[in-house]
Amino acid sequence: MSKANSSSISLLRGLGVVGDAHSGRTVQHLSRIRQDPTQPNLRQVHLIHGELLDELNDRGFAVSAGLLGENITTRGVELLTLPCETVLTFSSGAVVALTGLRNPCRQLDELRAGLMKAVLDRAPDGALIRKAGVMGIVITDGGVRPGDGIDVELPPLPHRSLEPV
Repeated sequence: MSKANSSSISLLRGLGVVGDAHSGRTVQHLSRIRQDPTQPNLRQVHLIHGELLDELNDRGFAVSAGLLGENITTRGVELLTLPCETVLTFSSGAVVALTGLRNPCRQLDELRAGLMKAVLDRAPDGALIRKAGVMGIVITDGGVRPGDGIDVELPPLPHRSLEPV
């Protein structure tokens, strides 16, 4: 699940990250393949906000970029608050459209005991908050490198909240 840090990754339109296990036009996650292998792959790229890693480290979890399985770690972009179909354009020209929230799984606890619970929270109304990042699809090919700028373009109104994909 964890991914090694790299000086760059390559994104391919309609597929995802070159060399990643989740790359493909149709679902790659085993549980989703069992349900319907022809479903479109809405989980081509996994992004996590670096601020989550800071929070987890402050709570005693020794985590770093890539450990939670993300392809891209961002800074200064409030990923979890963005609506579905938000378009992220990287300074390299690569473009990703957000499709939903990552639904964390028990594999996180295999990395660090208690990590899955740490990436879940409750809103004041009791609703479950998933903090383990967002998923997207590649709209435009390109490379992504550490430090690349990200332009955020919201979709037309009305906005739809990100839901687990």
